[in-house]
Amino acid sequence: MSIWVAGEVLIDVLPTGPVVGGGPANTAKALARLGHDVEFIDGISTDAHGVSARNEFVRDGVKLSHAHGSDKPTCTAQVTVDDNGGASYIFSIADTATFDFSDSWLPDPSRFKPSLLHVGTLATIVEPGALVLHDWAMRTAEFAPVVFDPNIRSSVISDRDLYEAAIEKWVAISTVVKVSDDDLAWLFPDLDPLDVAKRWITDGVAMVVITRGAQGLTAVTVDEVVNIAGIAVDVIDTVGAGDTVGAVLVEAIVEYGVLNLNGEILRAVLHRASVAASITCSRKGAQPPTKNELRDALEQLENRE
Repeated sequence: MSIWVAGEVLIDVLPTGPVVGGGPANTAKALARLGHDVEFIDGISTDAHGVSARNEFVRDGVKLSHAHGSDKPTCTAQVTVDDNGGASYIFSIADTATFDFSDSWLPDPSRFKPSLLHVGTLATIVEPGALVLHDWAMRTAEFAPVVFDPNIRSSVISDRDLYEAAIEKWVAISTVVKVSDDDLAWLFPDLDPLDVAKRWITDGVAMVVITRGAQGLTAVTVDEVVNIAGIAVDVIDTVGAGDTVGAVLVEAIVEYGVLNLNGEILRAVLHRASVAASITCSRKGAQPPTKNELRDALEQLENRE
């Protein structure tokens, strides 16, 4: 059974030029580079940007049998990178293939029965496609765990209440939520991130993983809170780092089952995710490690210890 990753592939227009981006696309590429059978699900344009996206997916081994070809244009994002490597985005969204989700082409989960669905970022908030995607994800949740990454983009929806309502709707159908501390700070400025995570756990989510940049990762379950330190690295930029964490988390859920991610197994998974993200941060753009690169990096760290 394949892992399904649903959401946007778009073009990040960086100061150095255009590159294929979008949080879900980055996650799909990261999973494929780690050796997993991945189907990416989105509308992909026939324009030059869409061709570039398809070529990159094919190169990395991402399958596109459930993607939808469209003559509408590809969404673009003007990206600004600050002195610390952090990125901000201004999107061109209207009437693009990227957010043109429809029941007419989304795959039938009862027929294909994926091993897991990962979904997130703008595709979960840009209407009317987000509503279609949510209804489809609810049906998919009957057959597979759902991993949700909100990946907040306040430049698209600046109204916190509206954004919160959208996020809570997705959390309600999710098995696991992966979210950054920056996302939680923007969405819930008056609340401790751990309190938000614990509320989501109480409401039925099995695990919440909070990315904390250079400070590492925190996982919250009904039984424990696990913290893992970040890996020191010379940061080129942070584009795709959180998506890399999400990919490692997805592979662990598929391998172990979410209810078995606890104790030392969970610590090992978070450490693996932290190392993988550090590799992505050491490169320009969203370039997650391959399975062999990650294995070598983990071995080098172990030998130092």
